Amino acid sequence: MGGKKFFHEVISLEEAKDRLFKAFIERIQTPIDSEIIDVKNALGRVTAQAVFAKFSSPYFHSAAMDGYALRARDTFTATEREPVRLKIGVDAHWIETGDPLPDGFDAVIPVEDVNLRDGFIEIYASVPPYNDVRPIGEDIVATELIIPESHVVRAADIGAILASGICTIDVRRKPLIGIIPTGSELIDASKIKEKMPEPPQLIEYNSAVLASLTTQTGAEPKIYSIVRDEEKEIKDAILNALKECDIVLLNAGSGYGKEDFTYKVINELGEVLINGVAIRPGKPFIAGFVNNKPVLGIPGYPVSSFLSFELFVRPLMEFYLGTKIQKEEKLQGILSRQISSNIGVDEFVRVKVGRVGKKYIVTPLGRGAGLLMSIVRADGYIVIPRGSEGFSQGTEIAVNLWRTREEIDNTVVCIGSHDNTLDVLYNFVRKHYPDVTLSSAHVGSMGGLVAIKNGEAHIAGTHLLDEQTGEYNIPFIKRLMPEKKVVLFNLVYRIQGFIVKNGNPKGIKGFEDLAREDVVFINRQAGSGTRLLLDKHLKELGIDPSKIKGYDRDEYTHMGIASAVLTGRADVGLGILSAAQALGLDFIPVTEERYDILIPQDFLDLSTVKSVLNIIKEDEEFRETVKSLGGYDTRDMGKIIYKN
Repeated sequence: MGGKKFFHEVISLEEAKDRLFKAFIERIQTPIDSEIIDVKNALGRVTAQAVFAKFSSPYFHSAAMDGYALRARDTFTATEREPVRLKIGVDAHWIETGDPLPDGFDAVIPVEDVNLRDGFIEIYASVPPYNDVRPIGEDIVATELIIPESHVVRAADIGAILASGICTIDVRRKPLIGIIPTGSELIDASKIKEKMPEPPQLIEYNSAVLASLTTQTGAEPKIYSIVRDEEKEIKDAILNALKECDIVLLNAGSGYGKEDFTYKVINELGEVLINGVAIRPGKPFIAGFVNNKPVLGIPGYPVSSFLSFELFVRPLMEFYLGTKIQKEEKLQGILSRQISSNIGVDEFVRVKVGRVGKKYIVTPLGRGAGLLMSIVRADGYIVIPRGSEGFSQGTEIAVNLWRTREEIDNTVVCIGSHDNTLDVLYNFVRKHYPDVTLSSAHVGSMGGLVAIKNGEAHIAGTHLLDEQTGEYNIPFIKRLMPEKKVVLFNLVYRIQGFIVKNGNPKGIKGFEDLAREDVVFINRQAGSGTRLLLDKHLKELGIDPSKIKGYDRDEYTHMGIASAVLTGRADVGLGILSAAQALGLDFIPVTEERYDILIPQDFLDLSTVKSVLNIIKEDEEFRETVKSLGGYDTRDMGKIIYKN
């Protein structure tokens, strides 16, 4: 291509995009190179690498309410008739929200729940350990994924990254976009005082609009001085800008009049690819390459200028940065589970959103005021108005998106059992398919199967062991959804066992030790495969779950279990080896189990699901990364285990 072949050749929008984008990818290194910057300056930047938490947040047990710190065991006999009296300053200490718990104290009772009398507090009901306490790692657990590669950093992300102890971040360099306003009739807006300019003079403002749009894409604009309609001046301006810029935009010089020199100059200096597009507005758009850098002629009419940027310049920025540019939108979705609220307040609930079939499925996230990661992970939010007590499952509800609808449409919804491999999988999906997102909701294996049955997920992670057959997952699938066409793929084999403190100070050896008086346990939620594994062994050993301290205390992830042990909330928990190793804890293996992913056959042809399966089946780097976590075997990764 080149020369006068394309002069006055108006082409379709599809062909124009194809020509420009294909030539760009052939000539330009994408994504662009990276740089290390201060996290505080990272808003709107695109990550060049995944960011993992360095420390937990909070990193000390802190009060969630104003009240009194005490020992939970001191309150166990408290009743309305016989309140417990604790001496202030000895057995009870005044504490304010956010203050660290004094050594040896493990609970907080709100000031409004006690009666003050003669230097004592009177307590009328017992409180459990860690009542109104923000435990270590409640928000962020050390080593967990904060944000993946190819992610546009948001304000909440910055807070989460800093809270986890990280001060610098590797981001992609901002492409420098040179903007050259052309036209002998143009005058700088800053030179306008009280008097209007004389005709045919025009105030130049498109460069400011283009610069603002450039900034929104995550690039860096540089506006050059206005250039008169003189061929040599335009040529010199282009060559000067190309010395430092990645892309050059010439504005108001892309028409077909005698003083419109953009085409001629680009054609002489390099190669013209496009000289007119069959769109309105924006027909006179020009595109070419000079010194292997894009030089684009942007029409002068403001709407044409805006549209040309959105159609042609913004996608080039996305190629450079390796991600899609975000726009806030709204959509209607179906609530996946009931959500309640208190009358009298407008509540903003963070949610995950994904399109499954023809429905947008909306899943609420954590609602605690201190849970910064719920914003980091959210796709948007819903509003429960002050006159409502909430919404029931299946309610159609408006969602305000923090991600674009396109991103939502390109989200693979994964509901079910938690595994650390899913974080790694998410990062690899984003690395190789930047427009695809993997959204994981950890509700347990059984919850995942129910979601597949109800058409609320594309993928479910599951590791359910059938007591009668000793087989994983398949018996449950057959019983729960005998008629549904599904495929079960293996993801990993993993080691489950007891996560304990370094040195195993309580001497945990087996399930029998969980019922000891001096042992505090932390459990996974009901319906999880890990909970079923525990219950199976307790049943076989004849151990009453009610005899286990902490059996009713739930965590929704293996990292949550490990964090509870690390921070002293529990002596032991049942979880996977990789979680123990991630936090430097000891581990007593119990069994190897098969962790699979279940996918309805109808979704296997979706490009987004194919992207995920491509990583699982073909990416050797992904396999090696999973192995490096510890406790995983990938011998059957991607293999079909069951199909009906």
